[in-house]
Amino acid sequence: MATDLGHRLLPAFNTTSGLPYPRVNLRYGVLNPLSRTGTESNTCTACAGTMILEFAALSRLSGEPVFEGHARRALDVLWEKRQRGSDLVGTVINIHNGDWVRRDSGVGAGIDSYYEYLMKAYILLGDSVYLERFNTHYTAIMKYISQPPLLLSVHMHNPTVSVRGWMDSLLAFFPGLQVLRGDLKPAIETHEMLYQVTKQHKFLPEAFTTEFRVHWGQHPLRPEFAESTYFLYKATGDPYYLQVGRSIVDSLNQHARVPCGFAAVQDVRTGRHEDRMDSFFLAEMFKYLYLLFSEKEQLLFDIDDYIFSTEAHLLPVTLSTMHPACQGNASAVHPTAEEDLFTHSCPSTQTLFPNNPAFAKTIRDRYKYLLGAGGVYHTTPVREFELPLHDTGMEPVEFLKSMGISLSSGGALSGGQPDSPSQKGVYRLKLIAELTHTPEEEVIEPLAVQIISPPFLGRVVLTAGPAKFGMDLTKNEHGVKGSVVKSAPYTACSAITNAEELRGRIALAVRGECMFASKARRLQEAGVAGVIFIDQGTDSSSEGTPLFQMVGDGGSTSEISVPLVFLFSKEGQVLLDALEEHSSVEVLLLPRNKQLGQDIKKKDRPLVMNVNVRLADEWDLQAGSSGQLGGGIATVELVLEPEEQREESQGLGSSSTASDPSTGAQAEPSDSQQPCAQPAP
Repeated sequence: MATDLGHRLLPAFNTTSGLPYPRVNLRYGVLNPLSRTGTESNTCTACAGTMILEFAALSRLSGEPVFEGHARRALDVLWEKRQRGSDLVGTVINIHNGDWVRRDSGVGAGIDSYYEYLMKAYILLGDSVYLERFNTHYTAIMKYISQPPLLLSVHMHNPTVSVRGWMDSLLAFFPGLQVLRGDLKPAIETHEMLYQVTKQHKFLPEAFTTEFRVHWGQHPLRPEFAESTYFLYKATGDPYYLQVGRSIVDSLNQHARVPCGFAAVQDVRTGRHEDRMDSFFLAEMFKYLYLLFSEKEQLLFDIDDYIFSTEAHLLPVTLSTMHPACQGNASAVHPTAEEDLFTHSCPSTQTLFPNNPAFAKTIRDRYKYLLGAGGVYHTTPVREFELPLHDTGMEPVEFLKSMGISLSSGGALSGGQPDSPSQKGVYRLKLIAELTHTPEEEVIEPLAVQIISPPFLGRVVLTAGPAKFGMDLTKNEHGVKGSVVKSAPYTACSAITNAEELRGRIALAVRGECMFASKARRLQEAGVAGVIFIDQGTDSSSEGTPLFQMVGDGGSTSEISVPLVFLFSKEGQVLLDALEEHSSVEVLLLPRNKQLGQDIKKKDRPLVMNVNVRLADEWDLQAGSSGQLGGGIATVELVLEPEEQREESQGLGSSSTASDPSTGAQAEPSDSQQPCAQPAP
């Protein structure tokens, strides 16, 4: 059965480069019209480089070298395509010509298990070529990506430049890999940072910023943090890691357990669940937790005789000796230029740290207040260098102060005597990097999807989230209007098949399977006027889940110019129901505060006036009352009087002058009263 499955997977390798397609139909292969695949041109580095363990095991157990051969070929291509100056690889590569599509390089999503499998291929197969490649990459990682305790993605061609200010949760596996490498200090540092983030948010968010704020709040019950916790406990024997494991178990039971199992967390800030439990949760999470709390003698076999695959499946390390490499799958040994004590073996903690069981604590204590609780954390040690400045002219000093840099005389920082005359004019510059207190949540201006076609006529307004790329709707005065059409495929993760129908309209696409930016590029090429992404699941809503900004895929997104908005599942279902009920649905994409019907100011409203018509009564004639109608709106009252009452009223007030009752004299008209015109004699 395993061999049959292997043969069904082999068509994925039918590319000019040897890199496999990301998907294969087990019944129809890749290029068959019924396969619904074969149109992809890109794959991630981890996708192409995470098969050597399983395929080599299949070849050596079955005697068919073809499986291991294809997996080796894919690794060879990735190695050849590395950036020779930095020895780093990118995240996404073209499977036909081998060109890098995304050149950001890190140890998280898209690359993670490629590095893992180079190291483990050496352990499982005994081929030093894999170890040499891993050591080369690892040196580059520690030089460019590792900024303890952080692991930041950089540009593979310019590795001194960080490409993003956030990290994803998949990098949590890396401390465990560093344990296999024997590099415990950075493993302890990064793991402690991850634990501090986990304690603050109950789980490790899918992505978090360098200030440890939530960047993407989802937590699909990933096991990588538990994996690294297990490896660190086995390497150090420090009971602290049992406490970490206990906190993982408690969080799962308190915040993820549901009647039928454990549910993924849609957002760690709200605790809302998703109706999903991925297979890796059972395959990895429970296994690593069980092994963490088990003593070696309690197991039915010696765990040290096995290596874990990236999905925590066990493969025997005796595979290379009991079943040697198939012909053509062995590499010639090329000795490395520099080798140290641990080039070909993992170090023993008993040798490195004799009689010092608390060595891990001394490393962790530096990160005890990483998130600012109880103290101030400095991300880097103090660095000093001398800066010659003339002390008689303080302009340079004031200029540096305006930049936030403080200077003091050379002896003041080191605690020595004041500068000697020979040191006059020399200042020592002290650089201290500190974490600053920033707002916990990024301010996001909500957008709106307003349904303006009949029978809705703008009365249905759906709150939407923005994207960090594409058209900025906040700068568009009138928004973007168009009819909505569902993309085919609905995920927009492969070639768009209904481009003609989508052209000039607003596309609907569901979240998942690929990055937002990838979907946007395909739909923009199809000619859409805008894109509405709809969340998966059934229970997310803008009322119960914080809005977030859709982010790119690490590459350039400057070419994406169409407007992009995101609807949670409940709001998205309203739009889908409207589309199903009515043949044509037209919407307006715009900022929430500019929706139709809301931006009409009071001064722009039409004049409203009440007109009241009635017959006059005696009280009207005596008091001249006009009534109070309209609730603050101007009221004009037309009073219809009987003829005799009208004449009587006119007689009372017809004279233009009046006699003073006290003197009998006639009063002169005032300035505002003109005397009646006299007829000419």
